[in-house]
Amino acid sequence: MSQEVPKTCKVVLAETVAKRLLGEVADSLDATRAKGIKQPCLTAFLANDDPAAVKYAEWSKKTCEENGFKFVLRTVEKELLEEEISKANDDDSVDGIIVYYPIFPGNPNHDRYIQETVSLAKDVEGLRHTHLYNMYHNVRFLDPPTNLKKSLLPCTPLAIVKILEHLQIYNSILPAGNRLFGKTVTVINRSEVNGRPLAALLANDGATVYSVDVTGVQLFTRGQGIKQPRHQVLDKEGWALEDCLRASDVIISGVPSEAYKVPTELIRDGAVCINFASFRNFDGPAIKERASIYVPSVGKVTIAVLLRNLLRLIDNRQPAAEQQNALVAG
Repeated sequence: MSQEVPKTCKVVLAETVAKRLLGEVADSLDATRAKGIKQPCLTAFLANDDPAAVKYAEWSKKTCEENGFKFVLRTVEKELLEEEISKANDDDSVDGIIVYYPIFPGNPNHDRYIQETVSLAKDVEGLRHTHLYNMYHNVRFLDPPTNLKKSLLPCTPLAIVKILEHLQIYNSILPAGNRLFGKTVTVINRSEVNGRPLAALLANDGATVYSVDVTGVQLFTRGQGIKQPRHQVLDKEGWALEDCLRASDVIISGVPSEAYKVPTELIRDGAVCINFASFRNFDGPAIKERASIYVPSVGKVTIAVLLRNLLRLIDNRQPAAEQQNALVAG
């Protein structure tokens, strides 16, 4: 009798992916120091008591200090947050600003207003309208046609892209911008900070993306063929989570609830599963019997991307002539 082949699942920790990114950050930091900026400063604002936000702040502080960055945490009352951000915008010692959300859980429009309060030149999270517009329209630079100042992408969505690249879900043989062609992905979460930007990024790279939220299912694609410049969105009337899971090669979940679990029995054998919520959205033991790769958290990669974005902000402040020379040299 032939022996049954045991199922295997590779668990990939965020720390593994972050290590390589932090190596790239260290090289970029050396180049930044050579320009006279000794220790880039990231200023963070905490205006809530969300345990996930507090943990994120702790991780950010630790990673910054371990990698040569200055981290300043300012705990403020939410009613004073706008004024304090405005002061940081005008403070030349502050290179980048991060705000921990949610601040007004019952009024997401107010959170959106706060995002716009941060100066574009210090928006390390890439959440200002200009950055988001560029991301959704697949525009890579802030200053076309010169194209010397790179636009920023939101940290957690970009961290997940970096994880997918590390896992070789991206097909490096294909040209950039098409490396997810043929892949089907489900993203469970359609928040304006994480889920929707992530779905757009993956669709712009060629994937078929099912975006699932309490309001229903939307299909994100780059349109017909491979020449569309930006993603397109279609409401999937009558579709539910189970329809998406059965069709997906990759499942990415970010539901901010301790009680929520992605139904393991609906996941196809060999799927890649990534959790970006502060809670575990997958049943750990069960998912290891079903998935081929499981990434239980992304936080440390997000912070590595945060530092990468901070250095990009500093690069964007270079005089035009210096940027042109760097572009030619690179």
